Amino acid sequence: MTSVPLDTFRAELERLRGDAESALTAATDAAALEAARIEFLGAKSGRLKSVQKSLGGLAPADKPDGGRHFNDAKNAITACFEVAQTRIATAATGRATTAIDVTLPTEPIRLGHLHPITRTIRRVQEIMGRLGFESVDGPEVEDQWHNFEALAIPAEHPARDPLDNFYLAVAQGNDPLLLRSQTSTVQIRVMENREPPLRIVSLGRVYRPDTADATHYPMFHQVEGLLVEPGTTMAHLKSVLRMFASSFLGGDVKVRFRPSFFPFTEPSVEVDMEWGGRWVEMGGAGMVDPAVLEAVGYDPDAVSGFAFGLGVERIAARRYGVDDIRDFYRNDARFLRQF
Repeated sequence: MTSVPLDTFRAELERLRGDAESALTAATDAAALEAARIEFLGAKSGRLKSVQKSLGGLAPADKPDGGRHFNDAKNAITACFEVAQTRIATAATGRATTAIDVTLPTEPIRLGHLHPITRTIRRVQEIMGRLGFESVDGPEVEDQWHNFEALAIPAEHPARDPLDNFYLAVAQGNDPLLLRSQTSTVQIRVMENREPPLRIVSLGRVYRPDTADATHYPMFHQVEGLLVEPGTTMAHLKSVLRMFASSFLGGDVKVRFRPSFFPFTEPSVEVDMEWGGRWVEMGGAGMVDPAVLEAVGYDPDAVSGFAFGLGVERIAARRYGVDDIRDFYRNDARFLRQF
């Protein structure tokens, strides 16, 4: 056998390795890959097999180095083949995945829904809107004037006690600001900027440091209505509340008034609603105190008005049969999924 120099053998291996890597990298489908495999790694007529036969022509002293270079080239070509095989298989899988029948039904998508408190607020806005009341909004951080003084609540009144309000460290002038304790503040702000006649309803969060129980929470929602027109009476107030209750809770709801006291209404009443044979206290109401009308620049001899405030959580609990208003804020998906 003709003697083969080691350098010539190594050069032939490098050329073979380069050709194989180029061919395997260029293969784009299984047929091209198989053709490259046969050409370079074929057991009988592959080019690597032909170079292996040249090992016998090396000088005895060069054979160990020649065998090592041959194994390195074989391993490199084999690894390149496996990479190409994985690449083409992955591409084929991707094409098979995208080739789907778009007419088949899909997995159902779970959709969320509005929280029962949000649904209640929107329902109240809808009903009051049909009665001619405009929905208005205002800030939740209030000053002393809008939260107390304009509502005829003097400085010595117990409703202004620090234990009954969430006062803030920041102040306006010499008076600390606070989280509003009622949405009546919005009514004052609207009356300061508009002339009667006026029909508004304000809905939003209010804050009082109450101990949380089945019927109380330190943060809750109020709906407060205000109507100011010439000739307004308690009969108008009761008619509006009855129409609201029958629209929201059903036609069999009854409304009754019980005498009470609020600084910003005179006379004042507690509002109870009877539904399903049970009376439930829903909020307070009354005729707007003349002092409140004067505080915003209205003439109490020319116009009169009524105001009412209802707890949204209590309305929602009554509507949805919830016994504990804390359930609205526990973020229990099992509870919320019912609605």
